[in-house]
Amino acid sequence: MKFRQLVAALVGALVLTACGGGGSDTSTRCEGGDDKAWLCAYMDDWYFWYATSPQPLPAAYSTLDSYFNALLYPGDATFPSDRYSYYESTASFDQFFGDGETLGYGVSVAGLEVEGRPDLPLRIRYIEPLSPAAAQGLQRGDEILLINGLAASSYISSGDFSVLSAGTAGQSMALRVRGIGGVTRDLTLVATVHALSPVPTTTLITSPLGRRVGYVMVKDMINQVNTPLETAFAQFRAQGVSELVLDLRYNGGGLVSVGGTVASYVGGSRSSGRDYARLLYNDKRSSNNATYSFSSPASALGLARVYVLTGARTCSASEQVINGLSPYVTVVQIGDTTCGKPMGFLPRDHNGNTFSVVNFESVNGLNQGRYFDGLAPNCSVADDLDGALGSAGEGMVAAALQHADTGTCPVFSRRAQPLAARGTGRPLVEPGERQGMWAR
Repeated sequence: MKFRQLVAALVGALVLTACGGGGSDTSTRCEGGDDKAWLCAYMDDWYFWYATSPQPLPAAYSTLDSYFNALLYPGDATFPSDRYSYYESTASFDQFFGDGETLGYGVSVAGLEVEGRPDLPLRIRYIEPLSPAAAQGLQRGDEILLINGLAASSYISSGDFSVLSAGTAGQSMALRVRGIGGVTRDLTLVATVHALSPVPTTTLITSPLGRRVGYVMVKDMINQVNTPLETAFAQFRAQGVSELVLDLRYNGGGLVSVGGTVASYVGGSRSSGRDYARLLYNDKRSSNNATYSFSSPASALGLARVYVLTGARTCSASEQVINGLSPYVTVVQIGDTTCGKPMGFLPRDHNGNTFSVVNFESVNGLNQGRYFDGLAPNCSVADDLDGALGSAGEGMVAAALQHADTGTCPVFSRRAQPLAARGTGRPLVEPGERQGMWAR
């Protein structure tokens, strides 16, 4: 894959496989020829918190996974514990970030919203447009009654929705669902590798007072965003929109460069050429510090204000869009507090696995960052599963339209529950999704 080769070449040219660090002799502490020894040396050289993280001996751990977890930074008064770093197969990483594809069923549920409440219905919040779930006619708002014969309440009680992930193509999952109209049906989904739709919805909305409002949802920060984004903003310019709603409620992040492109379409001439994001590495790797600048897309809007729809799943590279725009554009945030992940990765391939460990922190052009508690909304509004994404009547969109017309937020809206792991522990990464910002 070109993407993997590019990253491997970049990092491979810089990584020192045995260097001192963390206050001890790495060549001795990390001796050995296995994957754990490699990880020991790599983390000591490239890990953002190498100087203050644990330094266990590789030989003390029987598996790579147990050793990886033992290396993670425990947190202090400045930084929370490392709930971000992880690794996956390189094939899976390349499939997502290179090919723009994923393996799975394509159904995402509102599990966070009913956490600890098995008495509440488990509803579908999002369907990948080109997935097996879409082909079977499943829709946002449908209620899941049974999964593989077990009541949905059982999965809510356990907090484990891994059944919605597939390990191999051809794996099946049986569902019983009740549609919004009350019709119940049984169906079986068969997992496939299918293309992602990173810009699934764009539309023109007219506000109650007649404002022309462009709406665009960006689901994943991958390179396949570029063509549909250009098409959407060219249409917005031709339609003479005066307001923009950027929906990032389900965007867990992706490539820093793609997030910068999204932000550039919003900022236009107001931000062109200015600093979008600064990536700051550890003191050993400070020569890798990088600045990403806003570009000048031909169809950029350059409006003075943008409405950004957010929630607990708005994470990392999508938070970076908000933080990056804020010095130049008035950002009105609608929804719930974001996940709080201003740290990122320079992915490193080794022996069939791609390691995404925290390599840098991200700040904007004013050196603002470290929003570990998330970015709070201007208007707190729940995710309305009864409303179609991009429709004027959907809760978050309606709130944005009201604010555009009147400058006020809705008087009352119940808030979605925040991400349970925010602040401590590891985050809940839901089936088929990724959270992070990856530099390239």
